Amino acid sequence: MKSTILGYPRIGPNRELKQALEAYWNARIDRTELDRVGARLRSRTWQRLAELGLEALPAAFSEYDHVLDAAVMLDAVPERYRAAVDPYFAMARGEDGLPPLRMTKWFDTNYHYIVPEIGPDTKFRLVSEKPLREVREARALGHRVRPVLVGPVTLLLLAEGIAPLERLDDAVEVYAELLAALRAEGVEWVQLDEPALVADRTPAELEAARRAYDRLSGTADRPRILVAGYFGALGDAMPVLAATGIEAIAVDLIRGGPIDPGAMRGKTLVAGVVSGRDVWRTDLDDALHRLQPYENVVVSTSCSLLHVPYDLERETDLDPALRARLAFAEQKVAEVVELADRLARGERGAPAPLPTAPAATSRDERRSPYPVRAAAQARLGLPALPVTTIGSFPQTGDLRAARAALTAGRMRQQEYDDRIAAEIEHVIRVQERLGLDVLVHGEPERNDMVQYFAEHLDGFATTRHGWVQSYGSRCTRPPILHGNVRRSAPITVQWATYAQSLTDKPVKGMLTGPVTIVAWSFVRRDLPLRAVVEQVADAVSGEVRDLADAGIGIIQVDEPALRELMPLRRDEQQEYLDWAVQAYRTATAGAGDATQIHTHLCYSDASDVAGAIDGLDADVTTIESARSGGRVLAALGDFERGLGPGVYDIHSPRVPGVDEVAERLAGVLRALPGLPADRVWVNPDCGLKTRTYEEVEPALANLVAAATRLRVRL
Repeated sequence: MKSTILGYPRIGPNRELKQALEAYWNARIDRTELDRVGARLRSRTWQRLAELGLEALPAAFSEYDHVLDAAVMLDAVPERYRAAVDPYFAMARGEDGLPPLRMTKWFDTNYHYIVPEIGPDTKFRLVSEKPLREVREARALGHRVRPVLVGPVTLLLLAEGIAPLERLDDAVEVYAELLAALRAEGVEWVQLDEPALVADRTPAELEAARRAYDRLSGTADRPRILVAGYFGALGDAMPVLAATGIEAIAVDLIRGGPIDPGAMRGKTLVAGVVSGRDVWRTDLDDALHRLQPYENVVVSTSCSLLHVPYDLERETDLDPALRARLAFAEQKVAEVVELADRLARGERGAPAPLPTAPAATSRDERRSPYPVRAAAQARLGLPALPVTTIGSFPQTGDLRAARAALTAGRMRQQEYDDRIAAEIEHVIRVQERLGLDVLVHGEPERNDMVQYFAEHLDGFATTRHGWVQSYGSRCTRPPILHGNVRRSAPITVQWATYAQSLTDKPVKGMLTGPVTIVAWSFVRRDLPLRAVVEQVADAVSGEVRDLADAGIGIIQVDEPALRELMPLRRDEQQEYLDWAVQAYRTATAGAGDATQIHTHLCYSDASDVAGAIDGLDADVTTIESARSGGRVLAALGDFERGLGPGVYDIHSPRVPGVDEVAERLAGVLRALPGLPADRVWVNPDCGLKTRTYEEVEPALANLVAAATRLRVRL
């Protein structure tokens, strides 16, 4: 083979899988129809990749999550889920009385995976025929495909319930059985993804990887094995893999840099020279230059194209000059094919000139010490265990239809504004009726917590169809950060002040932090990330000042991507955390002592950045805790400021009961005995936009009831 890719988007060009999943969950279609939608998407993908000239086609589809698929393939299904109506989706989303498995970020991306739960007594066996079914399906359509699976080392390193790799030998035996079954189906290649190997690994973990791939490569009558390590350099794992009997190694030459040509020791190099993490066109001459030192090379993407939209051709509204610099998934496949053809013709490239970019500046702005601020904020008059939400309320079909009508010119701006004002008043009245202490306006005017700000800041462009899967059926349209960022006018003041005028209770102003805006955008490659974040921080700081000047007493500046943007290698992490914290302080420094600053983090193993969370110096930190069982609390230690460990998992349709919430809150108070109850907040894990009012209202009522019960006890 000359050309391949490591994976492809799977949600559907028109989000067909999203629509089918939600229809299945709401009992509008059955499982057979859901599977038909998946089959149509796979067929379309393989056909389109073949039309584009790609030689080796991956089979990398998932109905929800590829990590969950791997766990299910090994029958690593915790006993409590086996009696569920659909155990797969029960693990992903929960059922009544049955919380889902934990969910967190896939390395340093905004994709969320389901964390496998594997114990010492988990009995591994090959139960899923998904890879075999898809091979047969492709063959019937005239395609030969390469099954793509999460590798056994990464699967075990990401799992909970056991020491890392404790069950690796048992898992590898099941993988070996699968390899034999795939070979019996005529499969020539199988791809095992091992991105965990690009992070820091101990000698014991590297030895375990060697043992695993010695065993798998020694399997009799198997397909050839491609091990894919992406999101960085394989480092010490490269010679370990090269010493085994596997036939090919995929390396990320974008994020990992060049490798020693002699390191492959006769293996096929699958060279990731087309970025799978951004939407910028590849400099083909530079990519050819990168490929020159290597022999026995296959041109590929740096990682799966799961992280980019489908097709740039649909974005007819983009500025033509910007559009000429972009490439989405289809265009990136065409780049891979063209590079392979030029390489086969013996063409030689030339390195791109080094870009000149603005240097980052070092600023560390701080507000007054927390005790001074806490005294000034006593004016808010909040009770112990104050109840609030993270910001957004359900985005109803009527709201989405109104936004679409405005965009299409079928609704006048004033009519749309009246619709938004009515929804804000509804959200305020719902919260007052339920008894929340700090209210939000519900964000009905916002399509997304990053895209909304990108639409109001210079230097960004947004797309109409650039959807990227975040988890399950949830998709976002990452903005494109292509120029200098500047705020030319207030963005959120109008609706925040309107909401505050409707109630005597405090209403939070809601902003997205600079790190998160940058992390969830496609950023120009030629700009230092730190300099871009600092530009955005300046824009956010202006909005903070305007909100405070308008009389908004509580302002939430969310940073859910703080952990996500952190480098995978330890020796690079502290430098990043230092400037990320500085950027947040810059963004919030303009608020006076009496203005209470909140921040929010979710679904990204925040316990890894506990020191940085403390360094943000927010007056109140709300954080995901329901799915993770409060694991972050121990890492926070003697946290002195306000803390809201989320007690309602909004990524599940379950409504938590009063007793469940009360016990979670009591657990927080036990875990943090030094934190006064008036600094412990009661809140959901995340925003409520993906839920329905039928789910949200009883859940919030139970949060208020649980907080009230504990206040009496206290």
